[in-house]
Amino acid sequence: MNDTSFDVPADKLARFTDCIAGDQVYDAIGGQWSTPARFESGGGGLVSTIDDYHTFTRMLLGKGAANDVRILGRKTVEYMTLNHLPGNKDLAAMGQPIFSETPYDGIGFGLGFSVVKEAVKEKTLSSAGEFAWGGAASTAFWVDPAEELTAMFFTQLLPSSTHPIRQQLRQLVYQALVA
Repeated sequence: MNDTSFDVPADKLARFTDCIAGDQVYDAIGGQWSTPARFESGGGGLVSTIDDYHTFTRMLLGKGAANDVRILGRKTVEYMTLNHLPGNKDLAAMGQPIFSETPYDGIGFGLGFSVVKEAVKEKTLSSAGEFAWGGAASTAFWVDPAEELTAMFFTQLLPSSTHPIRQQLRQLVYQALVA
């Protein structure tokens, strides 16, 4: 993953896209990602390419290994993708959904990922055990071990709740499965 970082080097800025928030366009060049990050947060702020992100999702699907390279132990990934909410509750039982288009019913939370506990309660085509994460600019990815599927969605639209595009994409992907 050579193109993933908390900032974008000057020689790669031309490859970095603008971000749209309402009627305002945030220019990638000269923006916050063109200077070194003051804080490298494990929970947000990374920028990446589709190729690097695909390597990451394939590594997760491979329970820690991708392209014949092991990054994490199998048990580590399995543990990370379990629901760690108290009493095995879902997000709906833990608080009010106020900013996200992600459903809270039937969704637990692991160590860094939302985790589908009960697909029926989620009211979206999915599989129990599917895990996912979304980014600030309506980006998203999910990994479905049962279907041996990874999906990534890259937009540059703020805030992420502007349109229900993540759920619509999920419906289209799962409806396309035929075998």
